[in-house]
Amino acid sequence: MQREDQKKKTRAALLDAARTLLMRGEALTVTAAAHEAGISKASAYRYFSDPVLLAAEAGLHLKAASYEDIVGDAAALRDRLVAISLYFFDLAVANETAFRTYLGLNLQATAQSPDGRTPCRGTRRIQAFMRALESETDIRPEQARSLAAALGMATGAEAMIALFDMAGLSAEEARALVAETAQAICDRMLP
Repeated sequence: MQREDQKKKTRAALLDAARTLLMRGEALTVTAAAHEAGISKASAYRYFSDPVLLAAEAGLHLKAASYEDIVGDAAALRDRLVAISLYFFDLAVANETAFRTYLGLNLQATAQSPDGRTPCRGTRRIQAFMRALESETDIRPEQARSLAAALGMATGAEAMIALFDMAGLSAEEARALVAETAQAICDRMLP
């Protein structure tokens, strides 16, 4: 767990450094972000091999609300999980072009990767779901990870693209289906 926490901190530091460079109007390279963050160039390239992906994710990262703002006054676990699902779906819809661009760049980077590895992406959704679940004593860690993964899969930009492009739903219809799907996942997976 400590290693995972360190990875999250390193990734966040690189994104913060990239935003700082962008706000100062400086050229954004992976090397420049590494230098700004005080991280080795080799480590930085393990997280972001392409400055375009770094810039795209740094821009998206600016738009995310805090966990407390996302869940608001939702007291029940199920309500918090549905609120998180709807927030990340709404965020994708409100920034559709940016998310589609980011996902396209990510897919392109995967296709061009010599080892076929998928570039590391942000995990804000999963982190938010895990935070909602962490205080629940009757949910085992492996259950929490599975539940967070299922909910993460059913929301965000990927769900938006599937619901808009493949299912042909309107934004309102898609949002209602995301809420229903989150409820169904909770019905199936919560103890």
